[in-house]
Amino acid sequence: MERKFFLLLLIALTVSLPGQSPTGSQIIEKVDHLLNPKTCWAKSKMTIQTSSGNERTFIYESWSKNHGEKNLIRYLEPIRVKHQATLMLNYADDIWMYFPRTRRVRKLATHAKKQKMEGSDFSYEDMGAGNSFVEDYTSKRIEDQTIDGESCFVIELQRKPDTDISYSRLKMFILKENFVPVRVEYYNENHPDQLLKILIQSDILNIQDIPTAMKMTMINEIDNTETKMEFTEVQYNIEINDALFTERGLKQ
Repeated sequence: MERKFFLLLLIALTVSLPGQSPTGSQIIEKVDHLLNPKTCWAKSKMTIQTSSGNERTFIYESWSKNHGEKNLIRYLEPIRVKHQATLMLNYADDIWMYFPRTRRVRKLATHAKKQKMEGSDFSYEDMGAGNSFVEDYTSKRIEDQTIDGESCFVIELQRKPDTDISYSRLKMFILKENFVPVRVEYYNENHPDQLLKILIQSDILNIQDIPTAMKMTMINEIDNTETKMEFTEVQYNIEINDALFTERGLKQ
């Protein structure tokens, strides 16, 4: 009788484990899955505010495939960049740019992924790194916090040795309700105590059963600038031809 009771207790404990508080790596895997759907198309507005208070606005379309491994961005406005496009493959390790005035495609150097996209506070790496949170960092859960009345997991991500990424560590605040990261802090590549940028995500809507932050603001703590990105349209898990992510597709 005692043996049977012990076995039932062991089974009950084993079944209850998934419901217990998740680890840092489990939380980050859920975030990665949420942020990198199989395919995605979006139309977005990007507003760059300079340190002098001036603003520059871009409208663009973007396509993503293979859970963020392939990305294409094509500008619609303003007229001076209309039809200009950027192709990022292998999670932004390989980047090409198309310039419609010259009809030429230029492949960027490997380190270009750390550069600002169109002078914004988002780097190419920020936009196209895909599964970097899982592959390039080790994750550790620290004390939970509350942001704007919402309970959040807090995860510290430490860069893995010999990984070529722009940040030594990240600190991520993730809504417990839906695993959307509402705040991400980025720290200097060589000085882990120096805060470089803060990403704020807001206006979360359920799009095709995927919680989606419709507004993203990247605040640059060093340059005293910020960039706002807003989705005006989003579609997930649609058919996207692989031909789009080629040099010919870049020119279309």
